[in-house]
Amino acid sequence: MPSPKNRRSRVAPDTGVTGTAGTTGTSSPSGALAASPETPLWSAPYANAPLAATISLPGSKSVTNRALVLAALADSPSTLYKPLYSRDSDLMIAALRALGLGVDQQPESISISPRPMKGPATIDVGNAGTVMRFLPPLAALANGEISFDGDPRSHERPLKPVIKALEELGIEIDHDGKYALPLTIHARGELPGGSLSIDASQSSQFLSSLLLVAPRMRAGLTITNVGPTLPSMPHIEMTIAMLKERGVKVTKLDENTWQVAPGAIQGVRTLIEPDLSNAAPFLGAAMIVGGSVTIRDWPKSTTQPGDQLREIFAAMGAEITKKKSSSSQGEDLTLSGTGVIHGIDINLHDVGELTPSIAAVALLANSPSHLRGIGHLRLHETDRLEAIANEFNNLGGNVVAHSDSLEITPARLRGGTFHTYEDHRLATAAAMIALKTPDIRIENIATTSKTFPNFPALWGSMLEQIQVQP
Repeated sequence: MPSPKNRRSRVAPDTGVTGTAGTTGTSSPSGALAASPETPLWSAPYANAPLAATISLPGSKSVTNRALVLAALADSPSTLYKPLYSRDSDLMIAALRALGLGVDQQPESISISPRPMKGPATIDVGNAGTVMRFLPPLAALANGEISFDGDPRSHERPLKPVIKALEELGIEIDHDGKYALPLTIHARGELPGGSLSIDASQSSQFLSSLLLVAPRMRAGLTITNVGPTLPSMPHIEMTIAMLKERGVKVTKLDENTWQVAPGAIQGVRTLIEPDLSNAAPFLGAAMIVGGSVTIRDWPKSTTQPGDQLREIFAAMGAEITKKKSSSSQGEDLTLSGTGVIHGIDINLHDVGELTPSIAAVALLANSPSHLRGIGHLRLHETDRLEAIANEFNNLGGNVVAHSDSLEITPARLRGGTFHTYEDHRLATAAAMIALKTPDIRIENIATTSKTFPNFPALWGSMLEQIQVQP
């Protein structure tokens, strides 16, 4: 992509896919590239002027999919306002319909009418962690056979703790001894509950999946994480907070044990928060090129991991301010940057999903960074640590992937093709790097639709909002 000609101009963002097709990255657990069908390349926009952008984000995937599961289990109808419509939430909605629930979708809301769940049914989980982990316990409360399958990568992602927990509760599951997808649940319409111990060190979703259905178990549930660690604690706190909002009694007995009382789950009318993890590329853009980006309706109080971006990016040199939102649904958060970025040494164990965006900012810093405590990211949509190292280094970066961390040393970058491995967060990280690195072509930008519909268009809109130079 040619460099811009003057300070007030900006290379026009292309919101479609262009260029020639090439070898694409597939979801390999080792992070290695494999041959796959030709995929169009997106010529990522290069920026040459400070930003002055205001952005409204789509709803949170984590909140939307938890709210959908709880609405399915509730004793009265629920309506979710401003939910996320994306591939992950579409898969969840399709699954609820397959189980017999009433779902009314409107442009700005989803209404769910609880009904008896029954099979036979077939559920496509795609490559959505919340769908593949939250729905087997839900399906165990149905009657009949419920089959699960998904994208090829979903067969490689860990699911054993959820399957074993359901088997311990007396549910018969066909999985050919692999404790992975594809599988079929022989549901009997109830779960006895009691006490369970699981190893949730690979994903907090294992724990959340059982907490969500625990009130509907006859005896409730006392559940203990016996794994050496528990990643993404904010997501556990999110699950518990949403249960309590619906009248469920949850008690934390110690650092690794929770007790959920049996009882009704109340239907609610609730507003879904904006997805703060999806704020990361936009806030990072202001750090990379300078200027400011404002995110509308930042929640005043939230359990979303993305809220920690405020402290993380401030430590890397940004200025963060808040003011009252005109919509009264939260506050408008503004990040101002100078284009000068400081490296950071930080443990991201609890906020691992932010790693690709933080790594992209760190790649353009003026000093090295070390992102620690993120070994569990090797089990996400792809092996994110190897994929980040591979693709950043293919652009001239100096990134070392360790078993549990990334070391990033700033280096002179060059253009090239960035493979996304069908991972939405790698695609948005590539768009960030391209702001300061001409001629980057991103393979399969459409993968961002997993959690961020219309990302290319919103990215382009941001780049059209620039500071007017005196």
